[in-house]
Amino acid sequence: MAQDTRTQARRLLGSFNDEERRGIGKTVLALLVALALVGLPLVTGAQFFAGLEPAGLISMAILLFAALLWVLEAMPAFAVGLLVIGLQIALLGMPGGVLFAPEETNGWTVFVQPWAKPTMWLFFGGFVLAQACTKTGLDRWLAGLLLGRLTQSPTRLMAGVMAVTFVFSMFMSNTATAAMMMAVAAPLFASQPRESPYTKGLVLAVALAANLGGIGTIIGTPPNAIVAAQMPAGEKLDFFKWMTVALPPAIILALLGFGLLWWLFVRGTDCGALALEEVGEQDARAQRQRYSVMVVFALTVVLWMGESIFHVSAPVVSFLPIVALAVIGVIDADDIRALPWDVLLLLAGGLSLGVGVQESGLAEWMAGKVPDSLSGLGMAMAFGLIAVVLSNLMSNTATAAMLVPLAISIAPAESVRMVLLAIALSCSLAMALPISTPPNAIVYGSGRLASRDFLLPGGVMAGFALLVPFYLKAIGL
Repeated sequence: MAQDTRTQARRLLGSFNDEERRGIGKTVLALLVALALVGLPLVTGAQFFAGLEPAGLISMAILLFAALLWVLEAMPAFAVGLLVIGLQIALLGMPGGVLFAPEETNGWTVFVQPWAKPTMWLFFGGFVLAQACTKTGLDRWLAGLLLGRLTQSPTRLMAGVMAVTFVFSMFMSNTATAAMMMAVAAPLFASQPRESPYTKGLVLAVALAANLGGIGTIIGTPPNAIVAAQMPAGEKLDFFKWMTVALPPAIILALLGFGLLWWLFVRGTDCGALALEEVGEQDARAQRQRYSVMVVFALTVVLWMGESIFHVSAPVVSFLPIVALAVIGVIDADDIRALPWDVLLLLAGGLSLGVGVQESGLAEWMAGKVPDSLSGLGMAMAFGLIAVVLSNLMSNTATAAMLVPLAISIAPAESVRMVLLAIALSCSLAMALPISTPPNAIVYGSGRLASRDFLLPGGVMAGFALLVPFYLKAIGL
């Protein structure tokens, strides 16, 4: 009988490919480690978890399990987000369970409410705009218009590529921006030898500018959205205020990054002939749609930036492109299905994880473990360092989702905004590995880079994470 069981087990495992077996193994390992980290102190009688209620212990186990799954990449990042929501509903949200009384039959809904948070609609609107730009060729047309005159100078071309990528990444997903710019610049790469130093520099410029541009606005990258959504009521920043805080360091870092890439890859380079792909001729309807998208894009950005003037919140403004582009026929059902829902699901899972940490009492317990002697600046530096290290190894969205709830509970009230902004900015400074960010992965997929090519520029950017808290403190945050 035992032999038959082993045979069946081997047959079952044999039906999975190597990648699936590794995923199962990593998931089991993550679960065992998470249970061990939470369970061993209880079994041995250690008082480490003294004062933490059962709900907090369960939330701790879920947090550790999710963190390990993200770090080990045992499954797609969005799947971990969904798993987090499911585990919290099953283990914390059931009536009569560890968190809710028997009469609270709808208590579990607190874990799915993040899906309807304003931040989710803000990102959804940004994705719809990006999809419309790609569909109508507006992104490639604008990039070609802005870069077409720069192809005769390697230095000016790299500067132009970085500037266009940086600006687009402020208002579009940095993933979509990197993919767009790689498509626009494909003819430039094709005209150069595969091992061309200049091509390496140009490809790295796309990744660096996409990562840094995302710092500049709330919708630029998911960590910004997570921080903006969970910022305490009295500390919240509107769309324009976020830009005034985050855009200056992003621009300075982009300039420094350009200087570094120029020194490493452009100095003394002779690139020969360079050319950009032009968007083909379009019929009257396609041209009308492109102009429509330009108008909607411009109006949306103006309303986002003028939130404090027009008194219309950024998430509400996001309904403008969602509705307008659908009504005029630019966006159809296929386009909606093509949106990056995985990012939205990951964002929802991250926000839900924050809810669990808060509701279970885990955040309050952790706050009590932090030495009172640690200053707000010191805490911002510590969280920023943790954020940049973790974000180099796992999703920056997942990193922010884990750290933000902890920072809110631990940081002194007068420093919570500085600590949260340090997390958001530091997450975007993690770009030392191909897996660190989606833009890195996209440019790495071009085949023009080795993993080691990311280390120096990425390491330099990561080092600046330690200076971010000093900047935030200097401007009064």
